[in-house]
Amino acid sequence: VRLEVATDINPNIRALLSRELGVEDDEVYVLPAPLDLRGLSVIGRIDRGDLHYPKRVPHTSRDLNESETSKAANVFAAMRRRDILLHHPYDSFSTSVQAFLEQAALDPKVQAIKQTLYRTSGDSPIVDALIDAAESGKQVLALVEIKARFDEQANISWARKLEQAGVHVVYGIVGLKTHCKLSLVVRQEIDGLRRYCHIGTGNYHPRTARYYEDLGLLTANEQVGQDLSRLFNQLSGYAPKSTFKRLLVAPRSVRSGLIDRIEHEIANRKAGLGARVIIKVNSIVDEAIIDALYRASQAGVQVDVIVRGTCSIRPGVPGLSENITVRSILGRFLEHSRVFAFANGGDPAMFIGSADMMHRNLDRRVETLVQLASTEDIAYLLGVLDRYVDPGTASWHLAEDGCWTHHHKDDDGSPLEDIQSWLLASRSRQRSAARR
Repeated sequence: VRLEVATDINPNIRALLSRELGVEDDEVYVLPAPLDLRGLSVIGRIDRGDLHYPKRVPHTSRDLNESETSKAANVFAAMRRRDILLHHPYDSFSTSVQAFLEQAALDPKVQAIKQTLYRTSGDSPIVDALIDAAESGKQVLALVEIKARFDEQANISWARKLEQAGVHVVYGIVGLKTHCKLSLVVRQEIDGLRRYCHIGTGNYHPRTARYYEDLGLLTANEQVGQDLSRLFNQLSGYAPKSTFKRLLVAPRSVRSGLIDRIEHEIANRKAGLGARVIIKVNSIVDEAIIDALYRASQAGVQVDVIVRGTCSIRPGVPGLSENITVRSILGRFLEHSRVFAFANGGDPAMFIGSADMMHRNLDRRVETLVQLASTEDIAYLLGVLDRYVDPGTASWHLAEDGCWTHHHKDDDGSPLEDIQSWLLASRSRQRSAARR
């Protein structure tokens, strides 16, 4: 694609690289900045507390523990009570997702654990829990993606470690990357087998969970459990292609399912019903999705897109996209969750999952989106998304000419609200109220 070199590179070295790599002169980019930005982590580790964000302690989700306590929550009991929507890093990963798998590994009533692993840390407690489960006689399936970018060697290493412990390791479907974030636990209970599930937007990576913004759903819903069982059977080669009730699964149904939802909003708008689309993703470049959003805008549907990375939408173009806004949030945490919300004529429908709106995600990866069922969870996420696009929130705005503008002060010069700081403070307020 290109050759990047530093401004002070030896001309002979540059000529050698160009010749050996077959790079033309117009494909060589001379840059004054550091070429490998990972070196900036050295600066980030400098012991200068005055230059760092204030330290914070993530809170346990109040749906797991009503009040903050040193005693671990019984995750299975909490999941039987209700679906639990997790919002990391504001909700602790270690006391929710990690605890879910650790408790499953130790619970003698658990019969089987099935898990996708795209990217995780080398000393991952998730991997340790799967090993403990296998060594205690449980049936454990790990679906490992060897070709996870930057982590190929690490994934091979701990995949071998899992195999040595007796875990059934599967490397996915030929030609497709397995990028979905899924856990399925099968537990023997008094009334029979019950399935407990986790579906997330981020990797099972305890370290990045501390600074990646992600969502996850813990649920014991029977339909979701059945969908995940079918999907795991398909991915491990034990079943043919399946149909799903609460899931959209790429490469078969994520694009078509979302476009159907957008078209439904267009129909609702024409019928005089409530119509709106909100999409939050890392990147959006898929032509079919973008064309559907343009059609929605032309029909008068309000479309709000929150995107951190690559965006091929041009908002605000008369006759094409005047009802589309595009915002980007850059802050302390890496915005990583994927959310798809639809007004649905006054009965909001919402999906969360692993898929960005890119060809590679929709055509060449196994991705999952799950539809939320709890009206409380949907209302929470709608409130958060509304704050993301609120004029009073600091954000970057994309204009019709493709240029981004930073909006971080109001007309009086006062700073606009930082959404991530607000979310951090909201967790502290919830805990304070619970203690009272």
